[in-house]
Amino acid sequence: MAEKCEAVVIGSGFGGAINACRLSRKWPGKVIVLERGKRYGLGEFPRIPHELARNFWVLSNDGARRPRHVRRAAKRHGSDLHGMFDVRNYQNMDVVICAGLGGGSLIYANVFLLPPDEIFDPRWPDSCKKQNLLPYYKVAKEVLCARPVPLGPDPGRKLLKTEVFQKVAGRLGRDSQLVDINVFFGRDPQQPPLDLGVQAHNRYGALQTSCTYCGECIVGCNYHAKNTLDLNYLYVAEHEHHADVRTECLVVDIAPINESGQPSAAADGSNGYVVEYVNVGNGARHNILTHRVILSAGSLGSTELLLRCRRRSLVGISERLGKSFSGNGDFLSFVLGGLPSDPNRGPTITQRIDYNLFSDFHREHAFLIEDASYPAFLAWFIEGVKPRWMWFSAVRRTLQSLWANVTSGKSVGRVGYALADLLSSDVSYRSAVLLCMGVDKSNGTMKVNEAGEFEITWPYGDSMELYKGILSAGKRFKEEKEAKHFIPLPTWTWPFRNNVTVHPLGGCVLADDEVGGVTNSRLDKFGEVFGYRGLYVADGAIVPSAVGSNPVATICALSEMVAEGITQISPDASLV
Repeated sequence: MAEKCEAVVIGSGFGGAINACRLSRKWPGKVIVLERGKRYGLGEFPRIPHELARNFWVLSNDGARRPRHVRRAAKRHGSDLHGMFDVRNYQNMDVVICAGLGGGSLIYANVFLLPPDEIFDPRWPDSCKKQNLLPYYKVAKEVLCARPVPLGPDPGRKLLKTEVFQKVAGRLGRDSQLVDINVFFGRDPQQPPLDLGVQAHNRYGALQTSCTYCGECIVGCNYHAKNTLDLNYLYVAEHEHHADVRTECLVVDIAPINESGQPSAAADGSNGYVVEYVNVGNGARHNILTHRVILSAGSLGSTELLLRCRRRSLVGISERLGKSFSGNGDFLSFVLGGLPSDPNRGPTITQRIDYNLFSDFHREHAFLIEDASYPAFLAWFIEGVKPRWMWFSAVRRTLQSLWANVTSGKSVGRVGYALADLLSSDVSYRSAVLLCMGVDKSNGTMKVNEAGEFEITWPYGDSMELYKGILSAGKRFKEEKEAKHFIPLPTWTWPFRNNVTVHPLGGCVLADDEVGGVTNSRLDKFGEVFGYRGLYVADGAIVPSAVGSNPVATICALSEMVAEGITQISPDASLV
């Protein structure tokens, strides 16, 4: 016998966490959350090489295109991998997404930033223009406790990278501002921050640690210093409203049922749905009967599942399914040398430099540059891949010292000095990571091909003016930082032209009708899939276009609107 519930939420990222919390408040104990990834507690994110090498998501039967080293890791492991990082390779666009309770919040860079008014062009229905989203932005910002990084006289809070980015922006004549970040510095953002490393409970009762500035935001914070969704929306859903949160559960089918309670491709959801999922640990299959389904598996996950279901059970979904894919203009590059910036310390992102996005808006090349960090343990890798000219003399001296010691029998103490010389150029300490995002054309396509493989086609040439602007800005940044090298992401090098996004959007976009999109923009049916009652999408898939800035705030606001349409309860930050 299949179990029954009021609602099934598929995925636990921003859209899933918000709807899990809001719907379980409406129907306590009658909401089931299905997350394909694992649950990570305090200190449980992988760090040692053995664990990191397997911290990828790979299923042998899903047909996804993944990097060779990821496939090799799975082969060495001898089975599927159920780690956090799901890395996909597609035509001119690679994508990095996350599996785990909390979804992308586990590895995102914490930024809560509203897009400029100009983003909300005719592709955005009237119901979700910026003015109408403002109340929902406000609620989500309060729940996620967003605030700028605390700076001040305390030397422990000095962030060299932030100072350098501000200095470079000034030299360039560009506006630079601190951004609000969803990082824990204490339960009240209006109060002075707690000292680094001090533990306290947040307003919802979850134990967190005041940010230690370890720079490990993007690999999972082992201190719970990030305001990830498992510490707010999901925490309240589970502990206060008794949502049934299940991890390592991969949904494989959604089918509407008829009046007899049987799956039927002719049904429209009026009688509910049957959701089939697989326990990825033991392979067991289970069915749930539910009145409504909220699909929040991310832009790729939600779109792919609906594309596959349209072939068998949800045959009436709009032909716009899979259209309007965007990488949100993401572009990663590196500047090596010059002014010290210490990118291994601090929250991943603290500020942004504006290029025609918030001021002097220019749709063809509107973007931001943000001061990305990377974990200190990766600094050794950076030292290992620095340009050869930095290595040659130091390598020569090191080898000479080793040879002299081996042949003479003298103490090896001198080798230590030679090794220190080898790392003396401080590439990692003087490097800067430029994370750019901007307004791309949002005209990519997702589909399932005849072989049953999920594909993304990205016409990068249509957004080339944006990419050229980003490359030009990166070179100017290098000059003003007094650095020697500007290095775009290697996969961008001609003839490959493969970009990477961590902010995939679109595929199930909101619209006034099924001719324009996949999901309904009408307030009382907001996010509902056209042609199917009680089937909703709430995640980055419904965003109509690139937002030019970090999309978390907008995904949250739209997802709050989806939940309000379902429950008819106006959201507030108390969550209870």
